[in-house]
Amino acid sequence: MAVFKVTKCPTDELSLSNCAVVNETDFPGVKHVRVHTGGGQNFVFSIKSHSNIPRYNVGFSLPQRKWAVLSLNQDINVEPYHPEEYISSIVFETDFMQKKTTSQEQYDTDEMAKEFLYAFPNQIFTVGQQLAFAFKDKRLLLLVVKDIEAVAVGAIKEGRDVKPRKGKIGQLLPNTVIQFEKAENSSLNLIGKAKGKQIRQSIINPDWDFQTMGIGGLTNEFNAIFRRAFASRVFPPEMVEQLGCKHVKGILLYGPPGTGKTLMARQIGKMLNAREPKIVNGPQILDKYVGESEANVRRLFADAEEEEKKAGVNSGLHIIIFDEIDAICKQRGSVAGNTGVHDTVVNQLLSKIDGVEQLNNILVIGMTNRRDMIDDALLRPGRLEVQVEISLPDEEGRLQILNIHTARMKRFKKISSDVDLNELASLTKNFSGAELEGLVRAAQSTAMNKLIKASSNVEVDSDAIDKLLVTRADFMLALENDIKPAFGTAEEMINHFLSRGIINWGSPVTNIIEDGMLFAQQARATDTSGLVSILLEGPPNAGKTALAAQLAKNSDFPFIKVCSPEEMVGYTETAKCLTIRKVFDDAYRSTLSCILVDNIERLLDYGPIGPRYSNLTLQALLVLLKKQPPPGKKLLILCTSSRRLVLEEMEMLSAFTAVLHVPNLSKSEHLLSVLEASDLFSNQELKKIAHQVHGKRIFIGIKKLLALIDMARQTDERMRVIKFITKLEEDGALEDPGMA
Repeated sequence: MAVFKVTKCPTDELSLSNCAVVNETDFPGVKHVRVHTGGGQNFVFSIKSHSNIPRYNVGFSLPQRKWAVLSLNQDINVEPYHPEEYISSIVFETDFMQKKTTSQEQYDTDEMAKEFLYAFPNQIFTVGQQLAFAFKDKRLLLLVVKDIEAVAVGAIKEGRDVKPRKGKIGQLLPNTVIQFEKAENSSLNLIGKAKGKQIRQSIINPDWDFQTMGIGGLTNEFNAIFRRAFASRVFPPEMVEQLGCKHVKGILLYGPPGTGKTLMARQIGKMLNAREPKIVNGPQILDKYVGESEANVRRLFADAEEEEKKAGVNSGLHIIIFDEIDAICKQRGSVAGNTGVHDTVVNQLLSKIDGVEQLNNILVIGMTNRRDMIDDALLRPGRLEVQVEISLPDEEGRLQILNIHTARMKRFKKISSDVDLNELASLTKNFSGAELEGLVRAAQSTAMNKLIKASSNVEVDSDAIDKLLVTRADFMLALENDIKPAFGTAEEMINHFLSRGIINWGSPVTNIIEDGMLFAQQARATDTSGLVSILLEGPPNAGKTALAAQLAKNSDFPFIKVCSPEEMVGYTETAKCLTIRKVFDDAYRSTLSCILVDNIERLLDYGPIGPRYSNLTLQALLVLLKKQPPPGKKLLILCTSSRRLVLEEMEMLSAFTAVLHVPNLSKSEHLLSVLEASDLFSNQELKKIAHQVHGKRIFIGIKKLLALIDMARQTDERMRVIKFITKLEEDGALEDPGMA
């Protein structure tokens, strides 16, 4: 073993040979040497000789000096080395020599393997070794030996069949299998059969725990999104390439407000091992200056474009989340004015997602309450192709949400044992996730309010932390007074219609209520079409609206909405149609819905003089009355009208499943039943009234009769019966049989 000094490689050509360079007289007939650098470290090099290298010097290229940690003029011990193993296969981690180099040029690994065997015949290679490789006329590559499989030299010479094993060092043979793997974060584009496994990060964040998502009631929706949008990204790129599969680049989440669309988009961003998501509200894109709105869209995609140019198919995933995407992606041509800003913004967004220079490293997530307003071109495959409705949670989903929002209270024992979340989940039909969270907050506020001392100053009980306990009573109070679901029952209006209750004055009322219950069951049944529409028609003041309200209440459907003309006074025809349409659209979002359309002829602007009516509203109602609800949804429609003949002329009666006639009171026993229920007249007075009306013809609506009873209630007791009978006769409700 002799002492040598480290020097530079004399020529560029020799630097690319991956050999140490020695003086020809130092190692005659030797092909490989072992270099001892001190501290027990030694490295093996194949050698070449050159006259420019002085005796007792060894020339090394820069990659060799980096690998062996050599400095110029350093003293090293060098001795001849004889290979003990031959390399059966070798894997190189490959990158550009200049790290900042970016190129989309393809490097054929099969050609590279042939070129490598020709350039480095019979050389020694060690795991971890660095070398420069000039592949044809392309850029200089840096190779690092990553893995070696070798067999012993003696076994090959003896002709024994020995299975290759993991090795650290070996000599290259003409039949050595060579593979190239792309280095991490490199933009090198390798193709061919000699391409090894790609080093890639898992698309799913390794620290992600699905149990901590905090998304309740959306398990099916999340599974659908994962299956469509992320399953292809979990598999290796080689498999995706073999399938000819393209990744999904867009997701649209739509549904009622408060159902968890934004939360789900935020959690998707956290779940994926991707670049930090960009979250933008739709209206933020719009700008008053010409061209700025489109420029804002381009800026969102700038980082993704830059990385794709550098890294190509190996670029990281860029997530862009659009909240209220309907604000910028309305149907083209639908916005009034000649600026066309919305149209050009849609065009710009389409070109970035799926244009001529489309990006493959993006995932656009859009959220909206109004899917119908979004331009159709944005919803086709290749764009926002995965469209998932985030609807109101079912009972199991509501239980999950309540468990999420009460978990901390349970952990610190601040919730009473009498609180049954299963009961709350059952009582909160048609509550959205946000409304359930609001319910928990309201119950907490009620519980905290008990511990506040109402004196001249607002003081909190000193033992409040220990005493604070949210009870069932707090939840019930919040449910009754504080939180009402947006897609729930229109209780105030229904209760207003039923302020006098339903007086069952005879068999007509009994029959209508019984029939109404049957139709509600028909609407609820799983084996029916899911649409039942009933018209309650009859003379004015017959109590049609109250009966319809009672039928709606009896149905026990979680969603009950009233469509009444009094809410649309002064509306244009178009505004009226849009309002009616919204009521029906909201109903389609609930599993069981009931719509009460009151005084239908008033909605149609019908007037007997002329006559005239709104054909636009008529056509809208005809379409909506016949439109089947979405699959799995059930709809009961209850309409009232005092103009059956008018509706018949408008060909509207055929739109209803059934027509129920609500008659006026026509018999004395009907009249007396109502008077008895009013608790106004004594038995003596009732006998007098019965005597007065006996044998006479009666024709009066229940609403009108109740008004006369209210008037009689204000009359002196001695004159009450006389006044009541007189008013009946004056109003034409009481006539002798012989009168025309």
